[in-house]
Amino acid sequence: MAAENEFLLHALYMGIFVTFVYDILRIVRRVIPHNGFFVSLEDLGFWIYCALEVFLMMYHESNGTLRWFAVLGAFVGMFSYKKLISPYLVKYVSLLICKMIGPIVKFGKFLAKPIRKGAMKLKNTAGKAKNRTIGKNSRLRWVLKKKLTFLVKMLKMTL
Repeated sequence: MAAENEFLLHALYMGIFVTFVYDILRIVRRVIPHNGFFVSLEDLGFWIYCALEVFLMMYHESNGTLRWFAVLGAFVGMFSYKKLISPYLVKYVSLLICKMIGPIVKFGKFLAKPIRKGAMKLKNTAGKAKNRTIGKNSRLRWVLKKKLTFLVKMLKMTL
């Protein structure tokens, strides 16, 4: 009976731990915005990790047999952590990290401002030079386009 109670306690801790790890992912997503692809990739990695952790716990504690009280214990651990700790942890830790990173990002943008201005000048200069070159060679460009179009049509007919 004591071994089953210990196993139930480990399952409860496992539920809390799994939810805590997911909260870390949620904090990272709030601090660094992600698109759907990377969110899905992170979720896939999280679920693979959780499956391995649960499998290892079941293997070590009950020789790989599924005990429903352990599943219930993990669910109770997840649910209680989610309701009691998770909302405050995610909200305030992500807020704290954003407050700490905010000045660093502003300072980095300030330092990068001259580089961006120089890059824009270089881009505008290159664009003007490109327009002058294209204007001079517009007849050549038209002839090359006609020949290339003809070759593409011949290739399509051949295939």
